[in-house]
Amino acid sequence: MSSPDADASEVVSEQLRRLDRARRIKYGLWVGFLAATVGLTWWGMDYVAANAGLAIGDVIDRFPDFLAFFGNFFPPDFHQFTIYTQDEDVHGLDALWASFRDGGAPLVDSVFSARSSLVKASLVTLLLGFMGTVLGFPLALFFGVLGSERVVPFPLNFLFRGTMSAIRAIPALVWIFLYIPIGPPSQMTAVLAIATDTVGNLGRLFTDELEEIDEGPIEAIRSTGASGTQTVGFGMLSQVFRSYIAWTLYILEINTRIAISLGVVGAGGLGFLIRNSQDLFRFEQTAAGIVMVFIVVLSIELVSSRVRARLRPGEHDSTGVVEAVRSLFDPRKWAGLDRREP
Repeated sequence: MSSPDADASEVVSEQLRRLDRARRIKYGLWVGFLAATVGLTWWGMDYVAANAGLAIGDVIDRFPDFLAFFGNFFPPDFHQFTIYTQDEDVHGLDALWASFRDGGAPLVDSVFSARSSLVKASLVTLLLGFMGTVLGFPLALFFGVLGSERVVPFPLNFLFRGTMSAIRAIPALVWIFLYIPIGPPSQMTAVLAIATDTVGNLGRLFTDELEEIDEGPIEAIRSTGASGTQTVGFGMLSQVFRSYIAWTLYILEINTRIAISLGVVGAGGLGFLIRNSQDLFRFEQTAAGIVMVFIVVLSIELVSSRVRARLRPGEHDSTGVVEAVRSLFDPRKWAGLDRREP
């Protein structure tokens, strides 16, 4: 008859063997997954290269030429930065400093000029992203709220979810061509394409946020005899309004990048200038356009991220909506100098 200590030791040994087997199986699955991913990627690269009349070896051999090609982009030439630099034939980085003469008058003149410049193109790109976001927001809110099972019962809510999924399945670069009956690819159709894309992407984010809210405030509102609309407004949307603003700002960042891509197909803005300078083999001016892309994208991302940081739920737990919005304009918080004690 075995002793209790021997039985306990056997149980522990068996558990250790099970854990060891589970660990081996887990590692084996991960190795198999990585191997399958690498193999599929290699096959996909070979398949795509073959369709282009190349081989993977050709792509690798030509990579040094690709790196050498970027030597044509330096130094960036900001000749197209403003109308003034174009008229005065100012090139290189000197065009930047020259554009800030007379208190930045060349910048203002370029914004309101009918001629193209990097300053005007940057403004157009920002406006395309902004207007597309603003126009798409109401429908995104409509579909996003009605797509939630908390608002519309299953399966009717999938009518709205399906609509958003269908919109997301078509990228904005395709939507701009679907709007050709309204007009050729232009700034107007670009705004419509971005707005349509916003409905699908932002609406889905709105729906997901509603699915994660607490049930307590909803039941509290219902217990007062509130109508369905009041329950949605005060019991649901009141819990997610900060998140909705944060997601809208995030989509604004994405839409600014989309606006640059649409410029390549005729929507104007920075994408259009970059494509034109590339077609004319003015690579230094192409580089200047790319630098402006970085500046525009990083600027909108910086502003958006700081606003979203101020709207985090823990940031204003003890303040109301008015105080939360007012604090957005506090320079100390924007600079990260106002730190609350934990």
